[in-house]
Amino acid sequence: MRIGLDAMGGDLGTATVVAGALDAREHLAADDMIVLFGQEDVILKALGGEVPAQIEIVHTTDVIAMDEKPVVALKSKPNSSIAVMTKAQKMGEVDACISAGNTGACVAAAHMLLGRLKGVERPGIAVMAATPGGTVAVCDCGANVAARPQHLYQYGVMTSLYLEAVGGVESPRVGLMSVGEEDSKGNDLVRQTAELLRADDKLNFIGNIEGRDFPKGVCDVIVCDGFVGNIILKLVEGVGSALMKQVAMALISEMPEQTETIIGVGEKFRIQYDFNQYGAQPLLGVNGIWMIAHGATAQHGFVSAIKAARECISHHVNDHIVDHLCGE
Repeated sequence: MRIGLDAMGGDLGTATVVAGALDAREHLAADDMIVLFGQEDVILKALGGEVPAQIEIVHTTDVIAMDEKPVVALKSKPNSSIAVMTKAQKMGEVDACISAGNTGACVAAAHMLLGRLKGVERPGIAVMAATPGGTVAVCDCGANVAARPQHLYQYGVMTSLYLEAVGGVESPRVGLMSVGEEDSKGNDLVRQTAELLRADDKLNFIGNIEGRDFPKGVCDVIVCDGFVGNIILKLVEGVGSALMKQVAMALISEMPEQTETIIGVGEKFRIQYDFNQYGAQPLLGVNGIWMIAHGATAQHGFVSAIKAARECISHHVNDHIVDHLCGE
């Protein structure tokens, strides 16, 4: 396998991306390669001046910043790391793409250069999240903020198949985010989507769920449009972090002699809910493997991202999606 990695993407800089790539080599097969796309001099500096085994560099001159408009940036910067890496996958030069850069640019590049899988109307980002009730996958989380019922139905199918193939989850439970559990609740989008999900007897659809169900482990897949999904995840991320800090401060104030123990327990929680354990999230439905990482992905997060990309390739996730949607 040849895994493409955007060396210019991410809030922590090229050195962090490269360090993750180097660490990931222990999880590769003997003939696997990690191909770093970006400015060669910057990458070489991060590598210490030499290109080690199982690492390649593809020089690109442009970088798409986080605040640039995706389509405009791709057209004005055809030699950006994101654009060149995606073209390389289209040409069969790499088997997967990973980036912690501009999410919109990643989605746009995959749409424009790779296209959609047969039967897929609109790709979606499936984000894995740790909760007290277990791991849950939320789709969509930002690729499509103006979804139609057929789009949401396909998100349920694609994410369920992804969890089965990559996560080893047997018959994933699929829940539809709504404002109430009753079938009559929700807007037209939710009600029409529920009908489509319920009609697919190959899906384990459990019905509507509410926002408070997110941390309870009532389902393995949460289906929603990209606007709602993005808000859910960022709200949970922000509230969880703030709440943990407040609890730790209150405990230390009441039991200062237990400060070291309290900090240790807090660190265990931080590790348990660290998004880096999932590495990167699949853009499901594109005609290729495109993994989108959090901008703040750390060194070990890129290791996880590369492992996730390999799993997508080896388990033929896209083939399963086409088989289900097209009945092949």
